[in-house]
Amino acid sequence: MAAKTFVYVGNADTQDVTILELHDDGALREVTTVKVPGPDTPGGSLPLAVSPDKRHLYVALRSEPYSVASFAIDRASGGLTYLGSGSLAQSMCSIAIDATGRFLLSASYGGNMVAVNPVGVDGIVGNVQQTIITEPCAHCIIVDPTNRYVLHTSLGGEVVYQQKFDAAIGQLMPNTPPAVQVAVAKGAAKAGPRHLTFSPNGRFVYLVNELDGAIHVYPWDAETGTMKEAVQVASALPDGFTGTPWGADIHITPNGKFLYASERTTSTLAAFRIDNETGTLTPIASYPTETQPRGFNIDPSSRFVLSVGQLSNSLTVHAIDQTSGALNALKRYATGKNPNWIEIVTLP
Repeated sequence: MAAKTFVYVGNADTQDVTILELHDDGALREVTTVKVPGPDTPGGSLPLAVSPDKRHLYVALRSEPYSVASFAIDRASGGLTYLGSGSLAQSMCSIAIDATGRFLLSASYGGNMVAVNPVGVDGIVGNVQQTIITEPCAHCIIVDPTNRYVLHTSLGGEVVYQQKFDAAIGQLMPNTPPAVQVAVAKGAAKAGPRHLTFSPNGRFVYLVNELDGAIHVYPWDAETGTMKEAVQVASALPDGFTGTPWGADIHITPNGKFLYASERTTSTLAAFRIDNETGTLTPIASYPTETQPRGFNIDPSSRFVLSVGQLSNSLTVHAIDQTSGALNALKRYATGKNPNWIEIVTLP
């Protein structure tokens, strides 16, 4: 059976997930929309995460009672079957599954904390087993490629935390140093470290800031699990930008050639070429996309950027020029209300 690629869009205000199939030419076919069981009042966003074996989709609910819903992914149709829900420590704006698939890690913007929950063999998330208080506004949490370390941001504290991760028991412990201070861009009052991503070769960490629109390039020491001093600070802001920066998301093509970051004030995607040896970025251009692009993602073939707009309630597929990295908008598709998260999965 030929591989199929499915797109999952988290829609906060309708508390549902739009499922689409991505074809080789960039066209999308709507599969269905699945309601997420949870509170009567939707939260401000609907974070998603996929298990490493691509068998489960996890959906965090940000209204009380705080929970995470587990769905089984049908490998033929891409459809979702609800399995059950587990409790979260707080309203979590970012979730991640470790490489073993046995632990869910989460970060809470309002609760100023990160947490760890076990995941059962049935895919359902168990009770919180660890919480760590952070500086204000924890925003993103990611596991390194070796599954031995975890990074998470504090937007209010202007730091990226560095944690050791014991994958045998799901325990986070401070690394040395426990955090890296994020420099503020010239002329800005605050940086607001927001989202992080690793380069596919595991040699660099890229950070996008919310409050100054900066993108920091950090060499990654895979042995110690620490970020070295930034080798570059680029910007996700378009040329001639005036106003208040509002950086959001950041992703790298799986082939490691290009990096993209979203900026919500201008509703644009900033594109960069990556030097795989130095990790440094060369700006390409900024491209218009959906209105208020809080979330976007890149398909596993490195050919398409899919971006959703919180205020447009729709998704645009952008084709990536494989030589230059330039984006070409192909078509828009309707989603649920307030779409803000995308996961893309290719299934054999």
